[in-house]
Amino acid sequence: MTEISAVAQPELGLRQNWWQFSLFTLITLLVGMTIGVERVALPPLAKDAFKVTSILYTISFIAAFGAVKAVLNLVSGRLSDHHGRKTLLLTGWAFGIPFALLIIFAQAWWWVVVANLFLGVNQALTWTMSVTAKIDLVGPVNRGLAVGIDESAGYVGTGLGGFAAGLLVAAFGLRPAPYLLALGVIAIGALVTFGPAAETLPWARAEAGSHASATLAAGTSATPAPAPALGRLAAYMSWQDKSMLAVCQAGLVNKFTDGMVAAIFPIYFLHKGLSLPLIGLLTGVYAWVWGFGQVASGALADRIGRKPPITAGTFFIGGGIAIIAAASARPAWFAGAAVMGAGMALAYPNLITAVGDTAHPAWRGGALGVYRLWRDAGYAVGPLILGIVATLAGLTAALWACSALMAASGLILLLLLHETNPQRRTRKPAWQRDPRLLQP
Repeated sequence: MTEISAVAQPELGLRQNWWQFSLFTLITLLVGMTIGVERVALPPLAKDAFKVTSILYTISFIAAFGAVKAVLNLVSGRLSDHHGRKTLLLTGWAFGIPFALLIIFAQAWWWVVVANLFLGVNQALTWTMSVTAKIDLVGPVNRGLAVGIDESAGYVGTGLGGFAAGLLVAAFGLRPAPYLLALGVIAIGALVTFGPAAETLPWARAEAGSHASATLAAGTSATPAPAPALGRLAAYMSWQDKSMLAVCQAGLVNKFTDGMVAAIFPIYFLHKGLSLPLIGLLTGVYAWVWGFGQVASGALADRIGRKPPITAGTFFIGGGIAIIAAASARPAWFAGAAVMGAGMALAYPNLITAVGDTAHPAWRGGALGVYRLWRDAGYAVGPLILGIVATLAGLTAALWACSALMAASGLILLLLLHETNPQRRTRKPAWQRDPRLLQP
């Protein structure tokens, strides 16, 4: 509690807090590197070391990861509102250690599945806290840009971790070298978090104070209780606020796509005759366009609002998948992957920003946790649903199913999502219009 009260009346803003913002961006890069190691090094391990050939059994590690990450997102967001972001970050790094050690010494595939439970906790605590910290620091003005930088750093880190892991696998084999790299990344992240990274709750409380001042100046009393009950907050985010319902469902379906890229794309393109290096390049195009495009996308959303890029991006993702499913030539596949990446760049960071716009600073961590619960549940159920479709009707049918789900999600956004950018919205969030929604 000493650290939380150490900063007196902090200033909000990206420029004012550039050093701390940079540190948390580095932390996000390291979080991404941790997951990147697994994405490249683990699928070959299933076949080569454990003789796993079933599609559903192979993707079980993704489902385990997604289920734990989704639940811990909810818990960590709420805990961070009370105990601070830094403590949760350090706890997350600690959970990364057994993930790497279990895979290094794994004697059966179920060890790998258990390892991914630890990785889910690691990613839920570290990535949730790093993005929440950035939102705390910048305040409402550059929120889209801040989230865009955060997500860009994370997915650039994912690419770097995957590239480094690929080099280590080629030089030293599937184990233990890639996971020794992961342990090194975890150690650096923990040191940066423990050392120069600051607790950012004081910034969130400063923003909450400005909200209270604005409310008094307006002669209203539409500020809810500082800490609404978790069940009440989950109900509000999930269906009582129709804009947040639209955002949560979009995040859920969004992760169907990312899970499909990790679990189904390699098998699909092997069947189409692509080599592993070409498959890596194709999925890399998707990740790089996504990763580098998010900074511009976040800045764009600060100018034109959140709804246009979120909705357009969702339709882009579905369109990119349709291009790949319909095509039979490499140029079209690469074009489809680039369209998918552009769609993710438009939608992914701005969904988080829309939640940050809507939530009161006093319960922002909890609101982000509810959204990320829904979003990362897509990691848990998406690959399983698409895997069943692929088993029953073929891999191409699974791609078309995912494309159709993205199109349906885009239609829901068009109908239900109202603009959330504080400078551009035409109506207040539901909790300000009806404070009873978050009262006990």
